[in-house]
Amino acid sequence: MAVLAISIGGSIILQEKKEVDYLNKLAKLLISQSKRNKLFIVVGGGKLARTYIKFARDLGADEAFLDDIGIASTRLNARLLIAALDGHAYPKPAKDFDEAWIASKSHSIVVMGGTHPGHTTDAVAAMLGERVGADRFINATAVDGVYSADPNKTPDAKKFKKLTPQKLLELTVTTEHKAGPHVVIDPLAARIIQRSGIPTYVVLGSDLKALREAFAGKAAAGTLIK
Repeated sequence: MAVLAISIGGSIILQEKKEVDYLNKLAKLLISQSKRNKLFIVVGGGKLARTYIKFARDLGADEAFLDDIGIASTRLNARLLIAALDGHAYPKPAKDFDEAWIASKSHSIVVMGGTHPGHTTDAVAAMLGERVGADRFINATAVDGVYSADPNKTPDAKKFKKLTPQKLLELTVTTEHKAGPHVVIDPLAARIIQRSGIPTYVVLGSDLKALREAFAGKAAAGTLIK
């Protein structure tokens, strides 16, 4: 039985006009995978978090306060995924790594949101993967891999099929560190990936075929970091 750490972006959980259909299909995939793998899932805040963070920032809230709003949003999204899993997961978002580890003794799927102010859910998922000795780390995001630049803003950005952890870190070090960032992998997550040595797969989360391949240790449609 493999142990998988999975980061699912909030923008993947809440997709425009097809949230329920996608969530049901995602839940079925996760349930089927949980029969042969132990799944530790961290859910991001996505648009929900960015909306609330923007309002609070406009109201003058400091970054630490905004981090708390972001964490609350990720846990709300985590509850949504737990609802879709319909009794097949630990029944509430684990608040920290210890709770996630204990919950995994009785449940093959454990879902959580953010944990620490200043840490993205990608970083939390990478740290959780390191803590539980994950065999693979899967980052299911809104982009189909790691690019040399934001492909939504730079049409000729190069997609990488495979990267070393060091090269990934070099690509991420310029990321601005504020609440509610919108990047594929942030610098802290990249550092955790580098030090842990866990093979990492970055795939388009809405592509369930690509996600299924990543669960099996393949990265045909995404980026492998190893």
